[in-house]
Amino acid sequence: MTADATMMRWVLGRLLVAMPVVLGVTTLTFALIHLAPGDPIYLLAGDGGSPAYYEDMRAKYGLDRPLLEQFLRYIRAVAMGDLGYSFMFQSPVLRLLLDHAAASLLLGFAALALGSTIGFGAAVLCVITQSRVLDAVLRGSATLAYAAPVFWTGQIFILIAAVKLGWLPVGGISTARETLDGADWLLDVARHLVLPAMTLALPLAAVIARVSRASLIEGMGEAYVLATYARGLSRLRVIGRHVIPNALVPVTALIGQHAADIVAGAALTEALFGWPGVGYLVLHASLHRDYPLVTGAFILISTSVVLFNALSDAAIAWLDPRIRLQ
Repeated sequence: MTADATMMRWVLGRLLVAMPVVLGVTTLTFALIHLAPGDPIYLLAGDGGSPAYYEDMRAKYGLDRPLLEQFLRYIRAVAMGDLGYSFMFQSPVLRLLLDHAAASLLLGFAALALGSTIGFGAAVLCVITQSRVLDAVLRGSATLAYAAPVFWTGQIFILIAAVKLGWLPVGGISTARETLDGADWLLDVARHLVLPAMTLALPLAAVIARVSRASLIEGMGEAYVLATYARGLSRLRVIGRHVIPNALVPVTALIGQHAADIVAGAALTEALFGWPGVGYLVLHASLHRDYPLVTGAFILISTSVVLFNALSDAAIAWLDPRIRLQ
C-alpha cells in the first residue's frame, strides 16, 4: 500500500470514529432544547390566541407528536439533507445556516491566522533573542490574554479603538449607510473584521505562545541540535532548519483544537460586535426557542469541530509519520 493510500485510510478511520460524536451532540441538543421550559408557539404566534389556534400551530410544526417520534422524524430528515424549517425566520434552516456560515468562516479563519502568527512569532522571537525581559513580558501577557473573557476584551477594544480613537467601526460586517463595491467593499469589510478577529485571536495567541516557547526551548537542548552547533551552523539556521519544524507538531495539534473552539465558541464575540455569523444566529434562535434552527446549527458546529480535529490529526501525521502507526 502506498504512503498516500495509507494516509487516506488513516484519515477516513478518524472520520468514521468521529461520526458517533456528531450523533450524540445532535441527540443531546434535541433533547435539551425540547425539554427546556417554555413553548415556542407562544413566541411565534403571540399570547392572545385561542387554545384551538395553538393546537393547530403545534400540529403544523409537528410539536404535538411524542418527543421520541419527533426525534426519529428529525433524524430521518437530517439523513436526507433536510435540517427543518425555522420558526422565527420562516425559512429553511439549511439555507439560513449557509447564508451566515461565510461570515463565521471569515471571522474564524482571520482569528486563527492572527492568533497563530502572533503566538508562534512571539515565541520564536524570544528564543532567538534570549532576552529575559522579553521572555517575562511574553509569559505575563500570555497569562493575562488567556485569562481575560472575550466579551471583556471586546468591550475594551470597542471603547479604545472605536469610541475614543475612532479608528475602526464598532460592529457589523460592512457600513450600512453606504453602497460600496470592489476594492472599497473589501477594505470596508476588513476594517469591520479587525476588532472581532483580534478579540477571538488573543486567547489563541496566548496558548500558542506558551506551548511554542516550551517546545522550542526543549528542542534547543536536544542532542541533534547540539550536534549541528558542533558542525558550525549558526544559531538562526539551527532554529529555522531543525528546531522550528519539530516544534510545529504540538503547535499544530493545539491550533486544530482551538480552531474547533473558535468555530463553536464565537457566539459571544459575534453578538458583541453584531457580526452576522452562525453564532449570532444561534443566540437569537435560542432566545426564541427555535428548535429546528438551534439543533441544525449545533449539527453544523459539531460537524465542523470533528472536521477540524480530523484535519489537525492529518496535518500532525504528515509532519510526524510515526503517529500514523498509533
